[in-house]
Amino acid sequence: MGRKILFTSESVGEGHPDKVCDKIADTILDAALKEDPSSRVAIEVLATVEKVVIAGEITSKAKIDYEKLARQVLRDIGYTSPEIGIGADTCQIEVLVKEQSKDIALGVDSSADLKKLGAGDQGMMFGYASDETENYMPLPIVMAHKIVRTASSLRHEGKLPHARPDMKSQVTIDYTSPQHLRVDTIVFSCQHDENVNIEDFRKELKEKVLLPVVKSFKMNTDFKSFINPTGRFVIGGPKGDTGLTGRKIIVDTYGGSCPHGGGSFSGKDPSKVDRSAAYAARYCAKNIVAASLASRCQVQLSYAIGVSEPVSIAIETFGTEKVKKELILAAVEELFDFTPQGIIDKFSLTRPSFKYADLCDYGHFGRPDLDLPFEKLDMVDKLKEYIARAK
Repeated sequence: MGRKILFTSESVGEGHPDKVCDKIADTILDAALKEDPSSRVAIEVLATVEKVVIAGEITSKAKIDYEKLARQVLRDIGYTSPEIGIGADTCQIEVLVKEQSKDIALGVDSSADLKKLGAGDQGMMFGYASDETENYMPLPIVMAHKIVRTASSLRHEGKLPHARPDMKSQVTIDYTSPQHLRVDTIVFSCQHDENVNIEDFRKELKEKVLLPVVKSFKMNTDFKSFINPTGRFVIGGPKGDTGLTGRKIIVDTYGGSCPHGGGSFSGKDPSKVDRSAAYAARYCAKNIVAASLASRCQVQLSYAIGVSEPVSIAIETFGTEKVKKELILAAVEELFDFTPQGIIDKFSLTRPSFKYADLCDYGHFGRPDLDLPFEKLDMVDKLKEYIARAK
């Protein structure tokens, strides 16, 4: 028998120090856009022992109470004392925010025609979709997200009374038989109270979290598991590790199934194509797969700062295409608007109803709990019609 074909993805909970920083940054972004939809925001957050540093550039008419927003985020997560990880009401918050560089603004806002809004930076962004799950996401990352989302929900409901906010999951899927995928290994670490019995806690996590999640996917339950493998996870959150915005970009996207352009999402307004174009690329890839043009699709976009049209558009279907890739690319170039303003308008990315903070935890794509505009399948028919005409 040959070696197994394995692939692994990880996720982290809302209390992970990097995710705490992402949530604070995007909460600030939401506050700026609520008062001033034209706000330019690039916020970075650092969290360590009893201290949060908020830095970056904002040009906005909004009046933002940075300290109040940061403390509320910590409180909502459950970080209410230094012992748990950081104290929402006791930590020091330092704000180092200035206006956006006029040189950057010159390139982005130079045109009176908003349709020609320039990209906020150079760079390349990737979108990906696969037909292996109902939400067109890779199975390992979907399952990893659901594990931490389930555990976090149970913690907030008081059904995991000894759990604390910081947690991480990791799922390895066996792809040896593509028609019969199996769960090979799950790693799950959950911060806990000081005096918990570790064996009882491990049993509780497996029975209340791991097994129900795996069963919800109708998959095998004879997987290997490593639950709190060090045997102790009391010190967590910013007390255990320094957090920083943008360090969980693979968790935010596709769990490593697709390349990442390098730019993070959180704390950035949608003129920054690191964020908005990544959403557009996912939208494009998902509609291609949903239209049965390919079983897997990766879309790459690239931009030059101050230029509205993408420098390049590339499609990869990994040999799963049902029609020629050249035809799929032609359809994409014809049907999709990848200019920054076109993306912003299509997905209403500056409207108060769009909450960036909601995206911080459990990934930005394939979210079953959110009605996201860039997850809609409203281009399927148009793609099919284009292909039918072109054949």
